[in-house]
Amino acid sequence: MKQGTKRIYLLDEIRGFCILAMIVHHAFLDVGVVLQLQWGYDVFNALTVVQPVFWGAFIVISGICSQLSRNSVRRGLIVFAGGMAVTLVTAVIMPALGMAGEEIYFGILHCLGISMIVAGIFKKPIQKTNTFVGMGITAVLFFATYSVPSGKLFFVLELPQALYQTNWLAPFGFFSGTFHSADYFSLMPWMFLFLFGAFVGKFAAAGQFPKWSYRLRVKALAFVGKNALWFYLAHQVVLYVLFFLIALLIY
Repeated sequence: MKQGTKRIYLLDEIRGFCILAMIVHHAFLDVGVVLQLQWGYDVFNALTVVQPVFWGAFIVISGICSQLSRNSVRRGLIVFAGGMAVTLVTAVIMPALGMAGEEIYFGILHCLGISMIVAGIFKKPIQKTNTFVGMGITAVLFFATYSVPSGKLFFVLELPQALYQTNWLAPFGFFSGTFHSADYFSLMPWMFLFLFGAFVGKFAAAGQFPKWSYRLRVKALAFVGKNALWFYLAHQVVLYVLFFLIALLIY
């Protein structure tokens, strides 16, 4: 956060809760992948329905925090590098160890990293744009492009199939039937949700959030939220090791 800006602990706590929810969600997938138990897949698929709620909250909060960061571009580069490290591990190292199917080519860290860079580059235009106008435009763009990965705009307008013949445009939401990424967050629509958060963040930067949002309530959640990047990077390795050891004991 900027020096002199009072920390909004509520954001840390919500972000921490979202990260923990994600870890639990992924744990069920590992029950299926590592322990080969069908109920793990079943629970994972059932929880996928509510997953966008947690990730949506996480992305909005990240957008808010971009307006509190001293250098959003630098932070974005770090987060994107973390995403590339995840790609290296899941797409190169893990398959070499016989653990294929979990490749992540453009996940949440890739998306957040680029969004942070964009928000940092356009920080002055964001600050000069009317907050409510900016929130309205980005909300409409998010809604309009939410179905881009499914080939549509506004959920009903068909997009040209030529856009979906290659995987090179996957970061933007256009990909062919051969594309697979265990964790996938395309820039359309999610960057627009991030930018929506960036406009909300103008209130945070001005110290205009409710007073109760600055109070620390659950220290553990705030700690996880404050260190969300490191928890995300470490959680899959920890889960794999844990379930691998369990597999050795029960099989």
